Amino acid sequence: MTETKERTCQERVAKHYESRIEDLRALWAAYQSGDEEVEDLGTFNEYGLCFDYVAVGTFTDQEEGYFRYQISYGGPSEEFRFYTDAELNAHTIKFWFLDWGDGAFKHVTDDDEPMMLEIWEFFVEIGSVEAELAKATA
Repeated sequence: MTETKERTCQERVAKHYESRIEDLRALWAAYQSGDEEVEDLGTFNEYGLCFDYVAVGTFTDQEEGYFRYQISYGGPSEEFRFYTDAELNAHTIKFWFLDWGDGAFKHVTDDDEPMMLEIWEFFVEIGSVEAELAKATA
């Protein structure tokens, strides 16, 4: 009997990143054009599960707080993490792929960073960044 070894998150993260970025490109372009609906994806406003702030120390060995744009949850989970300075300017964006005790991240590439920074600014403009930070630090 042959035993099948599950691939690690590190081996799978790039493929999942590309898939989520592809979805976000389509959804963000549709949102910006005013024609929000994308076949098989819905709308940008419906795409993610949540946007929240994860304070320092929430998880073991977590040294920096971050804002999380969670795309999926369970097994596996996918999320974009926005790390900010004191003025809430995003300085680092990472895509995390997590699956039952394993996890890996990929830095958002230079090609995708402008769009992800636009999405970050969207969360700032609608008040989500300020509200989630206040909620988490109250």
